[in-house]
Amino acid sequence: MARSTGPDEDGQRPPRVVALGGGHGLHASLSALRRVTTDVTAVVTVADDGGSSGRLRQELGVLPPGDLRMALAALCGDDEWGHTWSQVLQHRFSSEGELHGHAVGNLLIVALWELLGDSVAGLDWVGQLLGAHGRVLPMSSVPLDIAAEVSGVDPERPDEMTTVRGQVACASTSGRVRSISLIPESPPASPQAVKAVREADWIVFGPGSWFTSVLPHLLVPDLAHALVTTRARRLVTLNLSPQRGETDDFRPETYLEVLHEHAPKLGVDVVLADRGAVEDAGPLRAVTRELGGRLELGDLSRPDGSARHDAERLAAAFERILVD
Repeated sequence: MARSTGPDEDGQRPPRVVALGGGHGLHASLSALRRVTTDVTAVVTVADDGGSSGRLRQELGVLPPGDLRMALAALCGDDEWGHTWSQVLQHRFSSEGELHGHAVGNLLIVALWELLGDSVAGLDWVGQLLGAHGRVLPMSSVPLDIAAEVSGVDPERPDEMTTVRGQVACASTSGRVRSISLIPESPPASPQAVKAVREADWIVFGPGSWFTSVLPHLLVPDLAHALVTTRARRLVTLNLSPQRGETDDFRPETYLEVLHEHAPKLGVDVVLADRGAVEDAGPLRAVTRELGGRLELGDLSRPDGSARHDAERLAAAFERILVD
């Protein structure tokens, strides 16, 4: 899909931004980033094994399309065309039959994959149809499974470790996720994703499900190497609140500590956090500094008080940081 990478009205090239993640967190990030730059690429996790995506993955052996669909929907514009196609892509059938629960966008993406025999080309064609303000790529060329080491599944044995397999199982575990790995162990990266990371000006991690959407990118060897060695600057956007099972009792700085544990060589340039979600900025600022970055605080959540990022507020924060 052709993208505008030329100079803007001021004669400057817009920043090339690669956003990593999946699901609602990446959707929030992309909804904001498309307001800031015309050159944004989403690199999306491909480990979903539940719902419509899981059914299509199991039946047809394809990459799970759901998180890729959500990323494409987030990149639709605010005009009538973009709004309409975003709704179409996200629409789910409701019936008593086999189509129940399937998202239209999932079926459209898989149809193009079957016709073209190329997952990236299929996503590019969907992006062209939608008039998407950016590009969406899978992080790996094969579907993956997530395995998590979880403590406290049995409340009577809080220190006992259990291995949980599958994204849905990891996200819904009653215990606390301590670390993750991928199956297969060293999956192939999408070459286009690696190229995008190497050519980027900024890499954006998060927000999103930390263990099942953000960290998996750092366990794909070629992609992880690109993320560590790229000349791009790295921005980490923290979540607004802990997620049950995955990040119970996480302090803001814990997200960074876990990120460092999974990728010790990864440096961080900026950490962005919601002011209302940080009671004491001291520890977060200290860990940020240890990773080589600076802390930026702002009002990022929706005015209604829900634990979701507001696209306009997040875009304003991104513009302060990314466009300098």
